[in-house]
Amino acid sequence: MSELAPMKESGKALAESKKGELLQYLTFKLIDETYGINVLQIKEVLRYSEIAPVPGAPSYVLGIVNLRGNVVTVVDTRVRFGLPECTITDDTRIIIIEHGGEQIGLLVDAVQEVFYLYQGEIEQSPSVGNDEALKFIQGVYQKDDELVILLELDRMFERNEALGIEAM
Repeated sequence: MSELAPMKESGKALAESKKGELLQYLTFKLIDETYGINVLQIKEVLRYSEIAPVPGAPSYVLGIVNLRGNVVTVVDTRVRFGLPECTITDDTRIIIIEHGGEQIGLLVDAVQEVFYLYQGEIEQSPSVGNDEALKFIQGVYQKDDELVILLELDRMFERNEALGIEAM
């Protein structure tokens, strides 16, 4: 019987290796949809605070905030995805990410939870929805009874996507 336990363990390890790397995602809401960001890309989550507008910035750039002496550009994630603008509530949060050595804030309706999944559990995203949001989708994950749209932030802030941060 002691010989069976190592076999079960090695079988479990083999099954897990086929699923790929274990990843951790933070979920947030935009309207009624749930989105996920890999936690390795997140610096921190802030409560909503006043955002100073920047004249001439793209429509999806709300402005800037001072975060412990660092200027952080804040993007209205809804507008970036081609959705209606956000109404600020007590649940509104700014997710601070780092991209290309710069900190960027993503304004979201609410932050939900952190969960784990394997790379192999990410499904290809269907070709539905508006083209603006589709370019930023890495894939989807069925979590319990909810579909989580997993974002690829590198695509969202590629140079050719013209975030408008450089001009500010």
